[in-house]
Amino acid sequence: MQALLSVSDKTGVLDFARELHHLGIKLLSTGGTAKLLADAGLPVVEVADHTGFPEMLDGRVKTLHPTIHGGLLARRDVPEHMAALTTHGIATIDLLVVNLYPFEATVAKAGCTLEDAIENIDIGGPAMVRSAAKNWKDVAVLTDASQYAGVLAELKASKAVSTATKFALSVAAFNRISNYDAAISDYLSSLQLGADGGHTRSEFPAQSNARFVKLQDLRYGENPHQSAAFYRDLHPAPGSLVTATQLQGKELSYNNIADADAAWECVKSFDTPACVIVKHANPCGVAIGAHAAEAYGKAFKTDSTSAFGGIIAFNTEVDAAAAALVAKQFVEVLIAPGFSAEALAVFAGKPNTRVLQIALPKGGATAWDQGRNLQDVKRVGSGLLIQTADNRELDVSELKVVSAKQPTPAELTDLLFAWKVAKYVKSNAIVFCGGGMTLGVGAGQMSRIDSARIASIKAENAGLTLQGSAVASDAFFPFRDGLDVVVDAGATAVIQPGGSMRDDEVIAAANERGIVMVLTGVRHFRH
Repeated sequence: MQALLSVSDKTGVLDFARELHHLGIKLLSTGGTAKLLADAGLPVVEVADHTGFPEMLDGRVKTLHPTIHGGLLARRDVPEHMAALTTHGIATIDLLVVNLYPFEATVAKAGCTLEDAIENIDIGGPAMVRSAAKNWKDVAVLTDASQYAGVLAELKASKAVSTATKFALSVAAFNRISNYDAAISDYLSSLQLGADGGHTRSEFPAQSNARFVKLQDLRYGENPHQSAAFYRDLHPAPGSLVTATQLQGKELSYNNIADADAAWECVKSFDTPACVIVKHANPCGVAIGAHAAEAYGKAFKTDSTSAFGGIIAFNTEVDAAAAALVAKQFVEVLIAPGFSAEALAVFAGKPNTRVLQIALPKGGATAWDQGRNLQDVKRVGSGLLIQTADNRELDVSELKVVSAKQPTPAELTDLLFAWKVAKYVKSNAIVFCGGGMTLGVGAGQMSRIDSARIASIKAENAGLTLQGSAVASDAFFPFRDGLDVVVDAGATAVIQPGGSMRDDEVIAAANERGIVMVLTGVRHFRH
């Protein structure tokens, strides 16, 4: 057997090559990899000596040669192929170990030039990988160091790599080439060259090449007649939903995952212990507290009816006290960065409850942003809408008080809390809050005034008073009627983006009713 090793990332390759040598496999290599092996005392033949043709063009051409590709592509079960190799003195290559120039890492660096990017586009590596992967029945192709141990184990056990493993390696190789080419396309098609040779880069390339890895097939989609699967980014951010570890419970459904993401993204926006309860993609209860149990108790009060069978997320460890409260209800999914041993013991008695743990990113709560998507994507008929994600955070200095009445410190705190929650409620969104908890949530109505009415009705049904509450509206009030509804319900302070043609009328109405009105200048539609 003969192996060709040519790697940019040399992690583990020396130990791998040493084991191959001990198994009697001949070593063929290029450039820096060949030097690494030779310096370690391993017998290795450089590709230039093997092909009889020197590397040239600063290494751009070294493996693009019939001696290499003939050895990779020849089918051992086709006599004519083997005869051609004999005629031209070409030896077969049975094992290919290649990882590619670090294009993705290069273009991710600040200040990367177009020249740097171009020089890190691998040509010979992908060509060899494709040849070996195409001829997978005869050639094992390794494109990542994580594959070394498994292949070595098979070689030691049976002197060969199994057909199943070679096929899996081939699929992984083609996936790697696909991802590599897509990264090049993404980068180059995002550039616009200027007359001076400089370039600017757009966050929306001329061609979008999405790459995702399947995590699991799902029983069905939103409805039983729809099929579905769950995928993750190639390089998921720490603290994101796809990094969750399921500690117990049934498999997650499509709707579970969608609602869990809504709950997790909302609860991450709070710096103090918080709990979010989501039902059908909307928060039906959100609260902060001194600890997880208090936050849950307050969130549950908002709408205990809707909380039945909901998705619950905490941004702090769930202890025994919180677990005892949560376990009293039917919960589909429970999410937190950690669970005490006592809490897990409580949920062990609820085997159908899906318990997910998502590790807090390094850096603590200030690192939550690492788990946020940079872009949102929505499918339309034969097309795709791509936008930057709504990660806009509001600073107190941006607020503009437009009413004659100024907010008290307590009102300002309630307004900011309500504003955070409204960002995660489907439009049109109206959210009543007070004392660090939601009091009434109106979501997804075609009319903002209907959302306001629904929010106040829900609060009344829950036995919660809205007197002295703060209200957030995700977009401006087009008329004063929506404002009058929330004030009639008991609100004394309102936060909204502003920007309506009738802002003056709405502000005048706020002054007439004697309430606080604060404008953010930021809209948070969520469709």
